[in-house]
Amino acid sequence: MKFTAAQIAGILEGEVVGNPNAEVFKLSKIEEGTEGSLTFLANPKYINYIYSTKATITIVNNSFEPENEISTTLIKVDDAYQSFSKLLEYYNQVKLMKSGIEQPSVISEGVTYGENLYLGSFCYIGKNVSIGKNVKIYPNSFVGDNTTIGDDCILFAGVRIYSESVIGSRCVIHSGTIIGSDGFGFAPQEDGTYNKIPQIGNVILEDDVEVGSCTTIDRATLGSTIIRKGVKLDNQIQIAHNVEIGENTVIASQTGIAGSTKIGKNCMIGGQVGIVGHITIGDNVRIQAQSGVGKSVKDGETLQGSPSFNYGDWNKSYVHFRNLPKIVADLEDLKKKTN
Repeated sequence: MKFTAAQIAGILEGEVVGNPNAEVFKLSKIEEGTEGSLTFLANPKYINYIYSTKATITIVNNSFEPENEISTTLIKVDDAYQSFSKLLEYYNQVKLMKSGIEQPSVISEGVTYGENLYLGSFCYIGKNVSIGKNVKIYPNSFVGDNTTIGDDCILFAGVRIYSESVIGSRCVIHSGTIIGSDGFGFAPQEDGTYNKIPQIGNVILEDDVEVGSCTTIDRATLGSTIIRKGVKLDNQIQIAHNVEIGENTVIASQTGIAGSTKIGKNCMIGGQVGIVGHITIGDNVRIQAQSGVGKSVKDGETLQGSPSFNYGDWNKSYVHFRNLPKIVADLEDLKKKTN
C-alpha cells in the first residue's frame, strides 16, 4: 500500500512542507530511514538524524524549524509522537481490512453473523453461535457451540474458544490462545486416585479486552470466569476457573492466577507473578515481577518478593539480604571476642 504526503497530512490534519506527492509504502526509525519509508521525529536527542535520514517523509512537531538543508518531506503536526501512533493504528486497520468466508470452513446450524465477517479457511463455527458485525476470525480457529462474539472483534489464527463463552465487542485474541478450557478440578479418592469434577460454567470477556498469544482462561466450575472491560493480558498467562479480573487491569507474561481469586480494577501485575486461589486483591494494586502472592491485598498496595510483602519494606530488607554474609561474619567475630 502506498500513501502520499498529502494523504497522510489529511489523516493527521497536518501541513506538508515539501513535496505533497511524495510516496511511502513502509515505516522506519529515523536513523534507519530509506527511500519510500515514513518516519517521525519527537525526541530532541534524534534531531541530528533528520539532516541525514533517507526517509521520504518525516512527521515533526509544528515547532520544528530546520537549521540545515534536508531532503525529506515534512508533515508538521501538533504532536509528532501521537500522530505517528494514530497513523500506525490507521495502517493496522487497513492491513486487517478483510471480509468474506474462505473455504474450506464449517458453519454449523443456527449460526448468525453480522455484516463484513471475515472467516479464514479451515475454521469451525459450532452450533448456535452468534457473531457480531465486522468480526475477523483468521484461519484454523475454533468457536464452540452457543458462543457469543460481539462487534469488531479479531480472533487471530489458531484461537480456540470453547462452548458457551461470551466475548464482548472490540476484543482482540491472539494466536494460540484457549478460552473456556476445563478448570483444574479433581476430587481425591481414598485409593489415591482423582475423580474429575465437571466444569459446567463458562468464560466471559467484556468489551475492549485484549488477550496475548498462548494464554489460557479456564471456564468456571459453576458460574463464570470473568475478565472485565478493558483488561489487557500478555502472552502465556494462566487464569484458572472462577477468577475475576477487574476493569483496566494489565497483566504481564507468565503470570499464573489460581482458582476463585478476585482481582480489582486498575491493577498492574508484572511477569512471572504467582497468585494463590480464593483471595481478594484490591483496586490499584501493583505487584512486581516474580512475586508470590499468598494472601489478600488491600487497595493501593505495591508488593514485591516471594512471599510478597510491601514494596518499600522489601527494598529496605534487600539491603540486609545483600549484606547477610558480612553480618554473619561480624557476628562470628563478635562471638570470638566475647568468649
